[in-house]
Amino acid sequence: MKQHIKRIRKISIWVFIIPFVALNACLILITNFHQFFDQKDVILNTIPYIDGGASISRTARVFPTYLIFKPAMFLTAYLLFHYWKSNYLLQKNINSKLNYKKFFFFFGVGSALLLVVHSIFLGIKFDNNLYKLFRRVIILSFIIFELAAQAYLVINLYKVRKSIKKFTNDHILKIKIFLVTTLIIIAVISLPIVSLPGNKAFKHALEWDYFVGVIFFYFLTHLYWKKKR
Repeated sequence: MKQHIKRIRKISIWVFIIPFVALNACLILITNFHQFFDQKDVILNTIPYIDGGASISRTARVFPTYLIFKPAMFLTAYLLFHYWKSNYLLQKNINSKLNYKKFFFFFGVGSALLLVVHSIFLGIKFDNNLYKLFRRVIILSFIIFELAAQAYLVINLYKVRKSIKKFTNDHILKIKIFLVTTLIIIAVISLPIVSLPGNKAFKHALEWDYFVGVIFFYFLTHLYWKKKR
């Protein structure tokens, strides 16, 4: 059990750090080092978390930023697979009768695979409505799978919280529950808005902030499990 916890703590912090650093490195490059980009790809100074001045895709899909973003996403997907696998094995060790572990493992691994597919097709341009729809479906499916995995995991953790109390920080679990609930509510409320044309700045800002919210779950995981010496 301690081995699984140690592994989860290590993986979770990197699942947070790698995509966060990679994406913001892409943002800094494309907004401040214009000499490395084609003029048509240049983005003027913006803080998209606030003003929605550019989308994540617009920032990360061009040369040379995709040289940072794509490998980072592939590595993140690899870590996600092992994160959800480790959680599955840990939950199985704690209580083999908790069936939700099968669900969070399925959705977690699915989200990792969808992230790989999204990263592969990022930056590939086809003037085809079916292809554009395919990309939207992939990213939407990734969000759904990721939220489902996170939700099922926190439900499981809440159910076994008493039996693992000495290994965990119960206050962090409450924050994780609040975070996942908030992300789900925001997704439901914003879906009609993002599906309509217009409001680009709002959509872009929501995209960046939502991205941080999703990966912040893994930072909380690192804090949730106590470090054992």
